[in-house]
Amino acid sequence: MVADEDTWYTPLTPLAFLERSAEVFPDKTAIVYRDRRISYREFAAEVTRVADALRAGGVRPGDRVAYLLPNIPEMLVAHFAVPLAGAVLVAINTRLAPAEVGYILDHSGAKVLVVDSALHGSLPERPPVSEIVTVTDPASGAEPDPAVGGISYADLLARGSAEPAEPLSWTVSDERDTISINYTSGTTGRPKGVMYHHRGAYLNSLAELVHSRHTTESRYLWTLPMFHCNGWCTTWAITAIGGTHVCLRAVDAAEIWRLLDTEGITHLNGAPTVLNTIAGYEGAHPLEREVVVTTAGAPPSPTVIKRMAALGARLVHVYGLTETYGPYTVCEWQDGWARLDVEARSKLLARQGVGMVVTDGVRVVDENMADVPRDGVTMGEVVMRGNNVMSGYFRDPEATAKAFRGGWFHSGDLGVRHPDGYIELRDRAKDIIVSGGENISTIEVEAALDSHPAVAEVAVVGVPHEKWGERPKAYVVLRPGERATAEELREHARGQIARYKVPDVVEFVDALPKTSTGKIQKFQLRERDWAGHASRVRG
Repeated sequence: MVADEDTWYTPLTPLAFLERSAEVFPDKTAIVYRDRRISYREFAAEVTRVADALRAGGVRPGDRVAYLLPNIPEMLVAHFAVPLAGAVLVAINTRLAPAEVGYILDHSGAKVLVVDSALHGSLPERPPVSEIVTVTDPASGAEPDPAVGGISYADLLARGSAEPAEPLSWTVSDERDTISINYTSGTTGRPKGVMYHHRGAYLNSLAELVHSRHTTESRYLWTLPMFHCNGWCTTWAITAIGGTHVCLRAVDAAEIWRLLDTEGITHLNGAPTVLNTIAGYEGAHPLEREVVVTTAGAPPSPTVIKRMAALGARLVHVYGLTETYGPYTVCEWQDGWARLDVEARSKLLARQGVGMVVTDGVRVVDENMADVPRDGVTMGEVVMRGNNVMSGYFRDPEATAKAFRGGWFHSGDLGVRHPDGYIELRDRAKDIIVSGGENISTIEVEAALDSHPAVAEVAVVGVPHEKWGERPKAYVVLRPGERATAEELREHARGQIARYKVPDVVEFVDALPKTSTGKIQKFQLRERDWAGHASRVRG
């Protein structure tokens, strides 16, 4: 807290959330994980102890502390303990290969690495850190690898004190200090470190509470990885409202449904592929209570929306990127939509919508940074700015300058703006198919195929074509027990989209390549089809 003449100014920081909830709800269950129940008093005490232990081990303000953990309580604690120590949290994707983990540790300059014993195999041979701390979760069944060395999490706790020297939020003097660095997927090169500050994390947490309609009664199921955009800032948000975090080590349909039925779950987040996992489970059934399901990562098809609604879920569709602290826009519900038929309503809900309450709004612009007409047809690039856009890329000023050209963050996503002001994505700039001079949206083609009752998942990419440059190809996963031919699916698509947009080829596969957050990795599919060609034709 700093004084400015007669005015007291308090920096905005998520640390204040835990401080308040521990005081207001000390005995309330903050975290549930298997047979563990952790109160807000205990949550705050462990956060304080870990922060003190990190400082005792040599961590200084601004140092980076890396965590390689699944969605277990220790990962949640890290989101408060690391910044309380004055350090920067680097939460690493648990599905990365050793070389990728090694690159992030080296690039971030992490001083300490906290790792799950089951993920020791994901570490490079000599992790470039000063200390390694291992968390052994009995649920994983994995014993620590002696070759990794370091100390145990219990050892870490033993060297810290649970008695705070001052209020948690007072440890932050500048709200623009970096609170975390989140690394991008790196599908088009080396992953980039996206820097979040305390102010942005605080504000985006409040936006999550508003738009996903959280209350003190919220019981949030962690189907979204905490390492991904810090769990869309929900790590901090649920704590702010005094809700209950229900941790989930891995996305498993049976376990998700068990928790839905036994833990009174009110909210969960996830990509459309996660929703497909939930809705497609053999034991799926109508929910006893409404569950708010916030989805992003890829535009949800109207089919997914209808399936989840049939189970009793209320879908909130949001859109954003790692560079925008996760969700930045929301498809706000309008009163008149309730009177529409389910097909028309689902198409409206599939749009990306408008800027969240704490943003500076969202624009769709042409190459000269002029706004495109609100006609639902003219495509442009989606750009954003404000408190909920990254500070920049860590140790990469050139990439930062390129991303913010014209004073706005360039998403790389192409979309349109409708007359009502809502935006709708048409594609990633790198995914749009240019066929004979015509732009084909893979999202539009995917939605047409996905509406066939036999289709579970679909990904459409552009493949080389001698005459047209490139043409759409669909990779399709069928629902268990369902059958369909390629021509049947193509004929189904012809009834919904222009004939030139219909894929020339439909290939059936058992599964689609995905990231740990459920995003389909189209680049892997493209690389397979463009092998042997000099480059992808872009037009």
